[in-house]
Amino acid sequence: MVNPDCDFWRDRTVFLTGHTGFKGAWLSLWLQKLGAHVIGYALGPPSQPALFEVAGEDTVSHHIFADIRDLAALTAAIKEARPSIVLHLAAQSLVRASYDDPVETYSTNVMGTLNLLEAVRAAGGIAAVINVTSDKCYENRNWHWAYRENEPMGGFDPYSSSKGCAELLTSAYRGSYFGERESAPALATARAGNVIGGGDWAADRIIPDSIRAFETGQPLQVRNPSATRPWQHVLEPLSGYLLLAERLGQGDGRMDFAEAWNFGPSDNDVLTVGELMTLATALWGPEASWAPDKAVQPHEDTLLKVDATKARTRLQWRHRLGVDDALAWTIDWYRRWQAGEDARALCLDQIQRYESISP
Repeated sequence: MVNPDCDFWRDRTVFLTGHTGFKGAWLSLWLQKLGAHVIGYALGPPSQPALFEVAGEDTVSHHIFADIRDLAALTAAIKEARPSIVLHLAAQSLVRASYDDPVETYSTNVMGTLNLLEAVRAAGGIAAVINVTSDKCYENRNWHWAYRENEPMGGFDPYSSSKGCAELLTSAYRGSYFGERESAPALATARAGNVIGGGDWAADRIIPDSIRAFETGQPLQVRNPSATRPWQHVLEPLSGYLLLAERLGQGDGRMDFAEAWNFGPSDNDVLTVGELMTLATALWGPEASWAPDKAVQPHEDTLLKVDATKARTRLQWRHRLGVDDALAWTIDWYRRWQAGEDARALCLDQIQRYESISP
């Protein structure tokens, strides 16, 4: 198990799309802690409140509020920033929202990725690019085996399908344009399981929905309590993205890492939504409760987990927090923030604690 390398990141310019989102705000803070110069490119905060705002907008060195579907603006921004590393997190990230507006979902997740790769091609001088997709990119057969990186892409709903498309698009660009030339960017994708953590206030996600219900003393209506997901704290996949970027960004063998990577928990931390909620209510206290939502819901896959053996073996990445600890850290973050503690300090404290965990 290794931590991100401060010597690699210090004074390095990173172009981060989606920095106003939940994962993007956490990653911005970690990159700044490592000494990186972070240029953020995204739409405005996706929720109110938003971690990007409550942690302080100086989570990045410079903000660019623009749409990744605007090729001209994105290309100009990357050319001006002249980054060494590009981390692409901007996305429409909700399954049910993709049913409501599939055009926005595909245009953001597919055409936005296309624009990002075209902008990288036009800019030149970039060492590494990571396109963060999703564990839902796989053709889900609802089987009990974890998906490996060489499994077929697919997706029943527009969100999942769009992420499978983004994977195929990235693979095509890697083969057609970036290849094995030493001067070309090393291009990889990262597929993470379901993340939880403090500072997420998005609509239609299980933990933010839970916190909103717990705060009011109302039972949370859970739409798919029997669905199984690979739960992990947000810092788990972010640590993987950082380690992967380091391998892609330096050394003679960096192109060997230009491929797809899974970042997910062990089988012990793959729980049903109902099991997760039972743990969460116990941690919150007696005023918290949940009940199955009996309304008709759109289709969502019921069984999903990913195999992160490759990341553990080749990146020395390790999953450090079991689901009990991940939930405890998450509930503690919200409780302390509600008590008036500083959101930025809470995040940096948890990053420090995470880095200090021994194997």
